[in-house]
Amino acid sequence: MSAGWLRACALVMLGLFSVSALAKDKTVIVVGGGLSGLTAAYELQNKGWQVTLLEAKPTLGGRSGMATSEWIGNDKTQPVLNKYVSTFKLTTTPAPEFVRTPSYLIDGEYFTAADLATKQPATAEALKRYEKTLDDLARSIEDPQNPAANSTLFALDQINVSNWLDRLNLPATARQLVNQQIRTRYDEPSRLSLLYFAQQSRVYRGVADRDLRASRLPGGSPVLAQAFVKQLKTIKTSSPVSSITQDKDGVTVKVGSVGYQADYVVLAVPLRALNKIQMTPALDAQHLGAIKGTNYGWRDQIMLKFKTPVWESKARMSGEIYSNTGLGMLWVEPALKGGANVVINLSGDNARVMQAFGDKQMVDQVLIRLHAFYPQARGSFTGYEIRRYSTDPSMGGAYLAFGPGQISKYWRLWERPLQRVAFAGEHTDALYPGTLEGALRTGQRAASQVEDLAAGKSFEPAKVVPAATAAAAGAVAAKKGNFFTNLFGGSDDKPEPAKAPVPAAPVAPAPAPVPAPTPAPAPVEAPKPAAPVKAEPARKVPVKAPVKKPAAKTESKKAPVKATVKKTEPVKKPAVNTAAKTPATTETKTQ
Repeated sequence: MSAGWLRACALVMLGLFSVSALAKDKTVIVVGGGLSGLTAAYELQNKGWQVTLLEAKPTLGGRSGMATSEWIGNDKTQPVLNKYVSTFKLTTTPAPEFVRTPSYLIDGEYFTAADLATKQPATAEALKRYEKTLDDLARSIEDPQNPAANSTLFALDQINVSNWLDRLNLPATARQLVNQQIRTRYDEPSRLSLLYFAQQSRVYRGVADRDLRASRLPGGSPVLAQAFVKQLKTIKTSSPVSSITQDKDGVTVKVGSVGYQADYVVLAVPLRALNKIQMTPALDAQHLGAIKGTNYGWRDQIMLKFKTPVWESKARMSGEIYSNTGLGMLWVEPALKGGANVVINLSGDNARVMQAFGDKQMVDQVLIRLHAFYPQARGSFTGYEIRRYSTDPSMGGAYLAFGPGQISKYWRLWERPLQRVAFAGEHTDALYPGTLEGALRTGQRAASQVEDLAAGKSFEPAKVVPAATAAAAGAVAAKKGNFFTNLFGGSDDKPEPAKAPVPAAPVAPAPAPVPAPTPAPAPVEAPKPAAPVKAEPARKVPVKAPVKKPAAKTESKKAPVKATVKKTEPVKKPAVNTAAKTPATTETKTQ
């Protein structure tokens, strides 16, 4: 009897030791509480890791959209987003047909695409010509994950989109609408690499607008952010990270005078925020150059609230609407408690020009323009909300938008871990940057990379073609001329780049359907989560005394953990299926 009792005690002690050792081997800190960081934390926690999420701001959700409702794509275009919507049992409503394609507000008059063809045929024809030329440009890129595959394509990276548009000689109204669409989805055309624009167009080629606005998510992307928050055990808000120190035994993340230690780190913050974190060992010159030099699209998002939809007498406006009169891109939607909201995206140089304005001054400028076409606007106006991603020092813009020459220097630079640090965020996704889908995908990828690191996998450093080498190749090709230089004349700012003739045969479709940057919900970027954050403290240790830990082992099972636990032992629940895919919008444009 005593032998059996001793044997049982030994088994219990062995079990407790195993659980303790396992927990000790699997610790990770996620820096950044946007959708990418929340996704990484959620996935790692489900796989048995002890996760501590640190967010500099008092709220979570990053650059998620501010709309009370957002249109999202279907399973074909945004599979990862839809998987989480299903996992968290979030409610969606089907999109009415009349909002599933973009429309236009030209000098105050509302036009659907069909209206434009009959009432302004010259504008409609010019837009078709632009779309056809852009499609030809997109077809020249066979692999959107390797857009600068040769000197011909590399040359496109030296041209800005505005120079390219100049050669199309579009009528004034058409050019205004095209400019507005581009600056809303990316950045000002003059600040955008033509290669990046072509690469993104290649990714979205063959995806219908209607598939990108298949249903509405009531409450918008902040609802999705809160669904993640409710699942996580240890979150520390108002915790700006000042330094990350790596050594052979682990990492120490410093917040003020407190150090948090773990085996690995996921850095899920915008590049501007990353610039404020001291890394030891220091980042190399290429990564430091990317932090300071990579262009971000500018966007300020304003929600105007009205007692009644003042535009109904003139048009049934809803969905994504492009204006040629300085109103930016409008997104009209019903308010949750009656009335109507207009979300207006001031993007590109329109946002830069107004950066010196106060919030109320900006709103007044928008109301003046809206009131000119809809005199009832001021009388029905009840208030506003505003997100200023452009002037937020931790964001420095809404989302990544490579400028001329930047793909050549920084393409896919952040996709690979550096020692014990993996990177996430919309700017780290090659196919779907600036979208909800892209943010979610990168969180999944970073979580997977942490597991790979723990299993002993090494990652080769990112290989980027040296700018000088590719430029020399482009100069040789320039002597012969090509489709692009002959038709569009290259860049006004640089010697005319040259490229090999574009293949006549259509290239194979992109590896997977893609979500287009959904302008309205946009920036994956600053929600206002209402649910309280779990306050369970993470491990705190003196910064100067890192704790040694053995290398972590790969966990074979997915086991979601309950929202609150008292000990490190994970509580098993049914496994959540969140298969990763090959970008979001958001998405929407987000972190």
